Amino acid sequence: MQTRGGVRCLARLSLDEFTLLAEQLVDEVPPRLCRDLNGGFSVLPEEKREQEFFIMGEYIEDGMLGSFVVFYYGSFAAVLGDKPRESWEEELRETIWHELQHHLESLAGVDDLTREEMEALARFREGRLDGDS
Repeated sequence: MQTRGGVRCLARLSLDEFTLLAEQLVDEVPPRLCRDLNGGFSVLPEEKREQEFFIMGEYIEDGMLGSFVVFYYGSFAAVLGDKPRESWEEELRETIWHELQHHLESLAGVDDLTREEMEALARFREGRLDGDS
């Protein structure tokens, strides 16, 4: 069980079911896009937050461990709760491709997605959405 706003909610997918789904969706990714992703993909049971935001996944580059992607089951459970499996699958698929974009941009030596995320976060904190002035 996870908590959402202090209220306990039952997650639609267990950690084991989520991990299996992640493996299935990652298997759909063309191997060439995973070049140099030497740590692969992992699922961690906890949630991760950055202030008021849940972090669903994270692309990590580490000098010792290499490059890898982590999915935070607890964040998915907190955000999706008892929503249908299809909602979990859609969110996880989007997260996989989002984190892969970070990886591919890293290989190319650019960080456009990170810059876009930082700009969107700044707009959100200023009370502006979608690039509104």
